[in-house]
Amino acid sequence: MIRLDPATASPTPQPTVPAWALVDGGALHDADAAFQAGAALASLDALARGQPAWAGAWRQRLALNCAAASMRLAGRGEDAAALRDAWHLRPAGADPGPAGAILGAWRQLAVQPPLVSAERLEKIVDQLGLHCDAAVLADLCTEIEKLAEAQRPAPFAAAAIAAHVVAIRPDSELFAWWLADLVLAQSLRWPRPLPLLIAQAFAPAFRADAGGKRIRPGGNRFERALCLALVQAAAQACRLAAELSRRAEKLLTAAPKLRAKGAGDVIFLLLNEDVVSGSLTTKSLSRFAARRLFARLQQFEAVRELSGRNTFRLYGL
Repeated sequence: MIRLDPATASPTPQPTVPAWALVDGGALHDADAAFQAGAALASLDALARGQPAWAGAWRQRLALNCAAASMRLAGRGEDAAALRDAWHLRPAGADPGPAGAILGAWRQLAVQPPLVSAERLEKIVDQLGLHCDAAVLADLCTEIEKLAEAQRPAPFAAAAIAAHVVAIRPDSELFAWWLADLVLAQSLRWPRPLPLLIAQAFAPAFRADAGGKRIRPGGNRFERALCLALVQAAAQACRLAAELSRRAEKLLTAAPKLRAKGAGDVIFLLLNEDVVSGSLTTKSLSRFAARRLFARLQQFEAVRELSGRNTFRLYGL
C-alpha cells in the first residue's frame, strides 16, 4: 500500500490573472500593456516559485505547448500528439528525431536554473536545428549579463534579448523565444524558467492589425505585444495549474488504494511528466503489471489516456 503525506495531497486554491488584466483592447498605450503584464506575472509568481506535487507535470505540459508552437514557426507539421510519441515512445537513449529534439530543448528549459554559458547555448541551438559559431554565443552570454546589470523590467528584458538574437541571426527566431523565457525568469529571480512566450507567437497580441503581418522580435511595437502576450500566457498557465491540481488530487487520493508493487514509481512519474507510457517497465513493475495499474487508475478517474489509441498508450494527469 502507498502511504502519502496528507499535506502533500491537500488541494490549495490556484492563483488566477485578474479579469481586468485580460480585457481585450484595454491596453491602449504601452504603459497600460506593461501594467497588465505586471499583474499577470504577479499572479504567476507563486506558481513559478512553488513546488506542489504536480509542478513537474505542469512544467512539462507548458514545454509541450511551446514545442508544438515551435513546429509551426519552423514550418513543420508535428502536433502535440506527434511530439509526445517522438519523445515518450522512443527506446531509452535513442535519438528522438528533429521534432523530438526541439521538444527536448523546451523540456530542458523547464527544469534547469536560468543560467547561461556558451556550452549550454551551443547544445540548445543544436537541439533546435540551428547553427551559431562560438563568437555569436559568447556575445549572447555578454548581452544577457548586460541586461541583468541594467535591471530592466522583466518583459522588456525578455523582448530585448529576443530582438537581439533576431537582429544578428534572422533565421534563429526559435532560439530568440527560448532565450526570452530564460531572461524573463532571470529578471524575476525564478528558480527555473517557465516555457511561455512562443506559445503566443501567433496570437492576436502579435498582429499589427486584423489580418496583418505577425510582429516578430525587434519589430515595431514588439515590446507592447510581448507584454500583452504575457498576460494571456500567464492566464493559460494558471488555468492549466488549476486543472492539474484537481487531477493530481484525484491521483493522490487513489494512491493509497493501489497495492501493485512499484505503483509509487508510477505515481511519481505521473506527477512529474507530461505523460507516461502505458507499457512502462521498472525494476519492480512488469509491462503487464503496468497495464493493469493504469487500468485501475482509469477506474478511479485518476489518469487520462491521451493518445487515443488501443496500443502504445500514453497516460497523464
